[in-house]
Amino acid sequence: MSLRSDLRYGLRIARAEFVRSLRGYARDRRRLLGLAAAVLFFGGNLVFSLPTAYLLGRTVRSADAVPFLGPAATALPFLLLSLAALRTLERIGSPEAEELLLSTVHPRAAVVGLICAEIARLLAWFGIPIAAVVAAFALGLGSATFPLTVAVVVLPLVCWAAVWGYAIGIGLLRLFRRLPALGRAVKVGGFLGMLALVLASQSIGRLVADGSLSARGILDAVTLAPLSEYVALAFVGTPLAQPLSPTGLGVLFLAVALTPLGLAVATRSATTLWFGDASRPERATRSEKSTGGFAAPPPFAATKPGRIAWGHLVRAVRHPQEFSHLVMIVFFLGPVGTTFVQSSGDALGPLAAATGVGLATYLAGATFGLNPIGDDRPQLPLVLLTGTAPRTLVRGRIAAGVAIAAPVAVLVPTAALGLGTAPKLAAAFAGVGLPMCVAASLFAVGLGTSYPIYEEREFWGAETVVPSTLVMMAYLFVVSGGTVVGLFATWFAVSGRLVVTPLVAGGLSLYLLVTVGLSYGSYRYAVRRYRRYTLD
Repeated sequence: MSLRSDLRYGLRIARAEFVRSLRGYARDRRRLLGLAAAVLFFGGNLVFSLPTAYLLGRTVRSADAVPFLGPAATALPFLLLSLAALRTLERIGSPEAEELLLSTVHPRAAVVGLICAEIARLLAWFGIPIAAVVAAFALGLGSATFPLTVAVVVLPLVCWAAVWGYAIGIGLLRLFRRLPALGRAVKVGGFLGMLALVLASQSIGRLVADGSLSARGILDAVTLAPLSEYVALAFVGTPLAQPLSPTGLGVLFLAVALTPLGLAVATRSATTLWFGDASRPERATRSEKSTGGFAAPPPFAATKPGRIAWGHLVRAVRHPQEFSHLVMIVFFLGPVGTTFVQSSGDALGPLAAATGVGLATYLAGATFGLNPIGDDRPQLPLVLLTGTAPRTLVRGRIAAGVAIAAPVAVLVPTAALGLGTAPKLAAAFAGVGLPMCVAASLFAVGLGTSYPIYEEREFWGAETVVPSTLVMMAYLFVVSGGTVVGLFATWFAVSGRLVVTPLVAGGLSLYLLVTVGLSYGSYRYAVRRYRRYTLD
């Protein structure tokens, strides 16, 4: 087929993919609720961003005076390229209905369609708020042409990043197909790298705040002059216009010239991936047959919920991708890890013990409780037809989460004895941590059954059902807040600083009442959802 026909078919595929994405949100009221929450979040930011952009346009006198223009111009291409590569690895490495589509159109048309659909989705999410900020800045600047020049500068950069990011992502998928062990190592390395990045950002922020490190020096070190001159082309025709830079024009022409070259590379690489004779990657999906070793040991074998819990633990060991949503723990460990490193010797032990209890309460519900019906969907036709009561199924998930969290809640405070923690305080933290884990697991199953997610998605070659982001954030917010209050109360009580007054007694009673009531109510709600579940 000719390039013209491939582009025409590719645009049709892009439109179909984009419309399918919109319908995926519109047909589910819960997704619409999540979309509304995201719109409110971005809208709240715009309430402050638009007046700030307008005032900046009124007061700025030169392009060099725009705050962080150079670092932002340097970071933008790398961020777009990384985002495109990650999206290719996660979502668009292969098209939907691959066999039908690739037998109908040329692979180049499929590549164009997937890339254009992804650009449209990103513009729908980020393009509208960015366009609003640019329009506010242009209004303050008094230049009607500024939004047009921004589009002329940004669009070639977006196309270049989308095409080459897709090519890089396809290349990595081909590499992971040949070397599956490398893919697993990259997953572990990515998690550790993200954790290191969070810790480094916390440390750098503190050094900048106390004056030990110069923010201006860091920004100048990461700024690339050619990219800054390229972004300065957006001010052509405005009061902030600078003489045309040959370097900036060269970057523009280079981005335009590299886009078709990247399309050719991506098409060739994708064709090899889709039509190659190499064996498919070993997808870490659920096994279709048992491999033995399922007999529950004591104490799990004593009760039916215990045996169900053991089944969840065995399946999790065989398919660790089911824990991929726990990566959110990075945002919990980052600030805590920085505080831990900078703490004094006296506070080091209690902080370590409290961190272990906090991590345990998070794991108690987050491991198995945030999407119970969605995780059980493949087995529900069998499970719901057995004589097992719904409360037994829910208790099995609760027991599985507690089985993972309880050792952490006990062993970390015990190990903190070596860091100077008082034995009485360590025992109190461990004693309080166990019921906290049970309460967190009870709360999680109710929250998870209220918003089940059934669709599997591919994450670097592993297909798994990930709980809703709203559910994970709500769980993290509620459980972390309750855990902090409980640990502070325990520390004050053990250290003898807690003076029992009517106000304190009333507050602690309310805390216990809310914790117990919310946890038990969530458990009863989960049992009712299982009991009333029907198969479509």
